[in-house]
Amino acid sequence: MTVNELTTRDLAEAPAVTGERAELLEMLAKHRHFLRFTTRDLTDEQAGLRTTASELCLGGLIKHVAAAERNWVDFILNGPSAMGDFTAMTEADWARRADEFRLLPGETLTGVLADYAEVARRTDDLVATLPDLEATRPLPKAPWFEPGAQWSARRVLMHIIAETAQHAGHADIIRESLDGAKSMG
Repeated sequence: MTVNELTTRDLAEAPAVTGERAELLEMLAKHRHFLRFTTRDLTDEQAGLRTTASELCLGGLIKHVAAAERNWVDFILNGPSAMGDFTAMTEADWARRADEFRLLPGETLTGVLADYAEVARRTDDLVATLPDLEATRPLPKAPWFEPGAQWSARRVLMHIIAETAQHAGHADIIRESLDGAKSMG
């Protein structure tokens, strides 16, 4: 399945919504497209290459963004227990998390793109059907969150959009370093 096929299918299957929800989904779809577009015409080997001083590769970025979006949707649905306590993570937990940023042996670009498409469909369905974007949940324990802070579903969705956009920019730099291809320009 190609990036263009995923984009076309995702748009055709997107839930029909209006207003704020439509705007959130439109912005998220735009940044998802740019992230996926950076992987066009790549082999699995190319998708797993580190082309900058960073630990990041294109396949790993897709995996990470899919995992992050999945975890945040689980947070909206189930609260902080869905994400765990980051302050209690062991070295083995952090190593597993680091694998999220790499295309591991046996993983394929097609596979991580398909997983990302499924995560996107789930998120889009949630945005379309969630009764209240104002519903809040306490954030999980993590060194980067203020103790006792809460986020609304809306804020979580804005965070997903921001993270997707940020990583689409990372992906564009990695792709340009790989073979000179750019997402824009």
